[in-house]
Amino acid sequence: MQATLLLLAAGMGSRYGGLKQLDAMGPSGQTMVDYAVQDAVRAGFSKVVFVIRKDFEDAFRTQVGEKHTDTIEVCYAFQDLNDLPGDYRAPEGRSKPWGTAHAVRAARDCIHEPFAVINADDFYGREAYAQMAAQLKATDPKQLSASMVGYILRNTLSPHGTVNRGICSLDGDNLQGVEEYTAIGHDADGELRGINLADERVSLSPEAVVSMNFWGFTPAIFEHLEAGFEAFLQARGHEEKSEYYLPSLVDSLIQEGAIRCPVLQTESPWFGVTYPDDKARVVASIQKLTDDGVY
Repeated sequence: MQATLLLLAAGMGSRYGGLKQLDAMGPSGQTMVDYAVQDAVRAGFSKVVFVIRKDFEDAFRTQVGEKHTDTIEVCYAFQDLNDLPGDYRAPEGRSKPWGTAHAVRAARDCIHEPFAVINADDFYGREAYAQMAAQLKATDPKQLSASMVGYILRNTLSPHGTVNRGICSLDGDNLQGVEEYTAIGHDADGELRGINLADERVSLSPEAVVSMNFWGFTPAIFEHLEAGFEAFLQARGHEEKSEYYLPSLVDSLIQEGAIRCPVLQTESPWFGVTYPDDKARVVASIQKLTDDGVY
């Protein structure tokens, strides 16, 4: 069975100050996207779909996409603020798209097989791709299905600022619920805290399992995503900065009893670049993996 990797690469990385997706991290100039595609090919993925913005299509194709056409089928989808269902329109003053679920929706006409979703600016580790590929190949492509690679919160923080994470609750090996927290970091008293969806800053366990936006789905997810997105727009579509998060979609399907979502807890290293000062740590980590013969 074929499987596709969907890379969400439409974000500019406002806190980082530039296009992280095109920034060299490896010893031979590799980007985070290059490592993702390489690991996906090794795990058996046969197609990659890049979700990007139209305004940097040429640069992305030249600097990233064209490097991989010899090893995997490469496709592009475009996240557009005004790509909305029905008669919905973006409110006046809104400049950013509608979040990660909206980004996945942008690829709805490109994907007809089980697929994994990742952020293009995160390094997930080779074993994580192998675990997800095995999970996708074991699913019935005609049935609604979801899975997730889980990481430990303390291993996904940045020493240079706060981060956003989906905090998970588990029922055995299955995801019971996931809630998006923003501004996660250690406060002045040393306590790890984040802001929940009720806009409350609350304490968090450093051992919590978190979603780093590495999901697995079958194509049936798009029908449910569309319905969920319409409900979101009806409730919050008038806001200038509201976002429809992918974890929120999965959480709602779990609560409805529509899916069970296995959590694949991996030993693979995760690291990412949220702030400019994170880059040196990521470069050093990739260099060590290279020296150890992983790449």
